[in-house]
Amino acid sequence: MKLESFVQGQWRAGRNLIEIRSAVTGDVVAEASSGGLDLRQTLAYGRETGGANLRRLSFHQRAELLKKLATYLGERKEQLYKLSFATGATRGDALIDVDGGIGTLLAYAGKGRRELPNAKFLLDGGVEPLSKAGNFAGRHIVTPLRGVALHINAFNFPCWGLLEKLAPALLAGMPVISKPATVTSYVAHALARLIAESQILPDGALQFLVGSTDDLFDHLTCQDVVSFTGSAATSQTLQRHPVIAREAVRFIAERDSLNAAILAPDAAPGTPEFDLFVKEVAKEMTVKAGQKCTAIRRALVPSAHLDAAIAALRTRLAAVTIGDPELESVRMGPLVGLDQRRDVLDHVATLRQEAELIAGDPNNFEVEGADARRGAFLPPLLLHCADPARATAVHEVEAFGPVCTLMAYGDLGEAIALTNRGGGSLVASVYTFDADTAAELVFGVGSFHGRLLIVDRDCAKEQTGHGSPMPQLLHGGPGRAGGGEELGGLRSLAHYMQRTALQGSPAMLSAITVSWSKGAPLIEAERHPFRYHFEDLAIGQSFQSKERVVTLQDIEHFAHFTGDTFYAHMDEEATKGHPFFPGRVAHGYLLLSFAAGLFVDPDPGPVLANYGLDSLRFIKPVLPGEAIKVRLTAKEKSPRNAQYGEVRWDVEITTGAGDTAATYELLTMNAMRAD
Repeated sequence: MKLESFVQGQWRAGRNLIEIRSAVTGDVVAEASSGGLDLRQTLAYGRETGGANLRRLSFHQRAELLKKLATYLGERKEQLYKLSFATGATRGDALIDVDGGIGTLLAYAGKGRRELPNAKFLLDGGVEPLSKAGNFAGRHIVTPLRGVALHINAFNFPCWGLLEKLAPALLAGMPVISKPATVTSYVAHALARLIAESQILPDGALQFLVGSTDDLFDHLTCQDVVSFTGSAATSQTLQRHPVIAREAVRFIAERDSLNAAILAPDAAPGTPEFDLFVKEVAKEMTVKAGQKCTAIRRALVPSAHLDAAIAALRTRLAAVTIGDPELESVRMGPLVGLDQRRDVLDHVATLRQEAELIAGDPNNFEVEGADARRGAFLPPLLLHCADPARATAVHEVEAFGPVCTLMAYGDLGEAIALTNRGGGSLVASVYTFDADTAAELVFGVGSFHGRLLIVDRDCAKEQTGHGSPMPQLLHGGPGRAGGGEELGGLRSLAHYMQRTALQGSPAMLSAITVSWSKGAPLIEAERHPFRYHFEDLAIGQSFQSKERVVTLQDIEHFAHFTGDTFYAHMDEEATKGHPFFPGRVAHGYLLLSFAAGLFVDPDPGPVLANYGLDSLRFIKPVLPGEAIKVRLTAKEKSPRNAQYGEVRWDVEITTGAGDTAATYELLTMNAMRAD
């Protein structure tokens, strides 16, 4: 395969060829064509064409693109599986990479439709009054950056790495240049080819760069974002680039991580939690041949359980079949290449200065269906550090392969101290059935970790595993792990967007944000607002109801009819001296029911359904004999599809004296015009 870059809407060859070899056979499987591209123009094309095309779309439209793309790739993923074998990945490994990436697209597509407005910007928080008279206020908005997201990905997950970064960036409205690690770039290249051929994404939304980044960093601006996954050494080199500092370019790093698994004292041999710990440590050493940023590198066990843990892990690891990943009988393929194998062995040599190799021999192991001399094979290597408190390398050196160091601790305080010696990690897992133990460990190590997994017998069958980042939750970690947060549901969109504080009159803020707030002008409706179709309803359209007196008979009837006979509604004597109620008061939900009766238009019309309310607050109690009325104002609108859209109404219930009794936001679905 001749690998080219996809830039400025075209596949283009570079001037240099780099041979890429199979991890299994050592044969050349691809040639990467690198260098010689005009990267200044590549960035300009992304900003001017890709960015403009994405910003024309709403969050819902971008989410729909992600869904279509996921469906398209899901129908063609078999070719990605086949290519992945040459990287050393078994079919199970490839499933994590390929299906995991497609699943991330679907997860962001769903969250975009469910949790984001059908708009091109976000509102962050409510209106902040800034003056006594109410004529000056502030509000925060969030808009897409007008740059390009440069995604530099690691070799271990050529598909998931590309897609898990692509999803939040595109949903936020930012175009992407994706640069894969060269050694597995042929898989990422095939994925990029599929995406380009689908023609689902707008022009310029995704560009793909094979090989070196050349002078790309020289042309970055404050509107661009760099998201890097790889080694700490490379990350630090890139972060020290003068343009990154000068332009304050956002830099997201996900790098070295000495993740830990902690077996709690209660998880003794024979308990489900002990067995789950052994199973997970062995799995994390062998899935992707241990080449996972989230793999378990340090396994901590109570001193009393050390011998049992060693015996159980030795038995489990001895059963692992190593060889050609295309064979169904093989559980672990080779490392990604001979250079990676040498790097892992060099790091193991460093670790062996502080730890003893207790399982696996890099010079004596069997390989099924392949030539161990040509491929980058290694067996799982388990070490034991007898004095982890005095050791340094086991807490600082990451052998990025099938390697884990076992160490014992005395009490939970020591377990916490040893875990935190990792200096910041992506994930730690805790195996315990004792909630107090779990809480002590969580709050002891939490600040050093981006994610914590607590595994016990209750969640054993459904938990997704130590090494599986989920798109809904944070993926990243502090300190040594880089300080980034690549995933995390909609939180990850913040990397690609700018929060801006607006200040002005309520009228101006409402007009700009298309969201009515108190103090902005009201539009008196010519007819009941429920008689307007979605398109015809103006923001600020308001309806003022007539009054209704709340009687004692109403209160008692509501109490007996619903069963809500709380003393504040039924017993005058019991309310004497009450800090909130001056006597018997109406139920809050009675006020809501009466309010609905005052503003609902009963005949069939454009309002299709009331599907909930938000931000309900009962401000002032209503006494028997007091009157109430309701002001209903169209606050925000968000189209859902061609048939209907969501309307958010600002609702205020006031007393006859003009005091606010309750406020809330009502949500309705309003029909579009048939024409």
